[in-house]
Amino acid sequence: MRLAFFGTPEFAVASLRRIVEAGFEVACAYSQPPAPRGRGHALKASPVQAFAEGCGIPVRTPASMRDPAEIAAFGALGLDAAVVVAFGQILPREVLEAPRLGAFNLHGSLLPRWRGAAPIQRAVMAGDAVTGVEVVRMTEGLDEGPILASQTLRIGPLDTAGTLHDRMAETGAELLVRTLHALDRGEARETPQTEEGVTYAKKIRPREARIDWARPGREVDRKIRGLSPFPGAWFELPAEKGAVRVKALLSAYEDAEGAPGQVLDDSLLVACGAGAVRLLRVQREGRAAQAAEAFLRGQPVPAGTRLG
Repeated sequence: MRLAFFGTPEFAVASLRRIVEAGFEVACAYSQPPAPRGRGHALKASPVQAFAEGCGIPVRTPASMRDPAEIAAFGALGLDAAVVVAFGQILPREVLEAPRLGAFNLHGSLLPRWRGAAPIQRAVMAGDAVTGVEVVRMTEGLDEGPILASQTLRIGPLDTAGTLHDRMAETGAELLVRTLHALDRGEARETPQTEEGVTYAKKIRPREARIDWARPGREVDRKIRGLSPFPGAWFELPAEKGAVRVKALLSAYEDAEGAPGQVLDDSLLVACGAGAVRLLRVQREGRAAQAAEAFLRGQPVPAGTRLG
């Protein structure tokens, strides 16, 4: 099969790697344009662009796939299929319909639950016990196409969006390659999505990241894990020269009571509106992430401290 691959972040690299290893012909890889990164804000290629160029795959980084010139160039590739994994743009109908077999997306949820931009984070934040990866035929509607393949994954009590992301990337890559082989043999079967249980995974907004200790402890725990490692749920720690911002990157719920935001022991057990959360991994602003024990050796937070 002759393919085009659309993807941008690290999550998509696992799929492109497996596609190359499986022997499919990748005529072109598409990725978001290089963006400013690091302290110097130098333009840096996306993980997918860097990997594709390392494999000798031609790469295009269009500002918009709706540009008529890009649509024409894509149509001229003579493709059997297009594969999309976290590309970051909505593809127009002309692009979806140009390949002989169509375009297929690897999505990080069990559709129709969590259609949209942030399915991994939203699943953790909602307290879902299971999630999964699915290969879906792309249509003009948002994640509404029929499902070709699915793999379920459990969400553990210490899973973060980051740990789940990594498991999904590898599981999804294998599922995608199996599906492409089935398409090549003419054996793939499609199942329409039900309209029951539709939910939307809205993009994570910066204002969501501040921890509200007055919320129930189980909700705070899920928020911390769902926003880890990025953007990172945060709170303010009182200090001599003013409050400092600290990200909470891993936590666990515990049955304990106190005033919301009050530290209940010397090991970062923090009271919430109901119950409490034990902070297990944190990151002070401008510093590296640390296990709570290491953080406390340099920055004691005694019982009775009130977090903002």
